[in-house]
Amino acid sequence: MIIDYFWPESEYMDLDSTWFQQDGATSHTAHVTIDLLKNKFDDHVISRNGPVDWPPRSCDLAPLDFFLWGYVNSLVHANKPTALEELKANIEREIAAVSAEMCGRVMENWVQRIDHCKRARCGHMSKVEFHS
Repeated sequence: MIIDYFWPESEYMDLDSTWFQQDGATSHTAHVTIDLLKNKFDDHVISRNGPVDWPPRSCDLAPLDFFLWGYVNSLVHANKPTALEELKANIEREIAAVSAEMCGRVMENWVQRIDHCKRARCGHMSKVEFHS
């Protein structure tokens, strides 16, 4: 997926100032994957086994984890699809329906989360906003 979908899009990015972040999923942290990312992003890779470690127990720091997957999943399964094609159609429809405004609100909330994390010096955070 990285080579087929992400690499072509990365040509439009300023890679010198871009960081690539992913969670600790096994496929994301395989040495072949990390090496591929390091070739493109040098030491600007945040991932387990990468140049910058993914913070432990921090799935809620990434907008895809704290918002998008759960939101889309609830909508995709609302009509209880029973066939693979129906599931695929639901996924495509719901991803396409995510608005730019919603993404903006999610990113504002993400900035607040990072600010909470910084103030807690990456320690326990007693209050984190879990809505967008």
